[in-house]
Amino acid sequence: MLAAIGVSPDRIAPTDIDEAPLDGETPRALSVRLAHAKCAAGIDANPGALVLAADTVVGVGRRILPKAETEDEVRHCLQLLSGRAHQVFTAVALGRSDGTIALRLSATRVRFKRLIAPEIDAYTASGEWRGKAGGYGVQGRAGAFVLALSGSFTGVVGLPLYETAALLEGAGMAVWRLK
Repeated sequence: MLAAIGVSPDRIAPTDIDEAPLDGETPRALSVRLAHAKCAAGIDANPGALVLAADTVVGVGRRILPKAETEDEVRHCLQLLSGRAHQVFTAVALGRSDGTIALRLSATRVRFKRLIAPEIDAYTASGEWRGKAGGYGVQGRAGAFVLALSGSFTGVVGLPLYETAALLEGAGMAVWRLK
């Protein structure tokens, strides 16, 4: 996705942080906290580097949906999302060489059609959902479930490009629109 804005990272590395929500934490707050924690861990592991981190959380009201890892989880998520609107929060954090972290948040409202059992079965069988917030990837087959989307499509995919470009430009990095 970074290539779409003319950015090619020197390195891509996962961080090892606890992603469990805190008691009473909202989906929005969890997204922000995890992006910040991932960025801080990246800075610790790569002193002096410009570090970009993001986290996406799907919420229905105050309820946080998991990054589905099992068929039972994805089925539960899809049944909950069926015929309803939900929020997708993606926070992006940029850590600079001086240790400061700037953060932007993308909030998108997504409304799913009412899903029937064969659709849930077929999507579950695809495996496309594995590890995805809320149990779906809008950029794939689940895009056919979306009746309406208000906000950032790339935020739902997992990296809101507008917010990411703004952070990088603020740090003095040239992105496609500055070249």
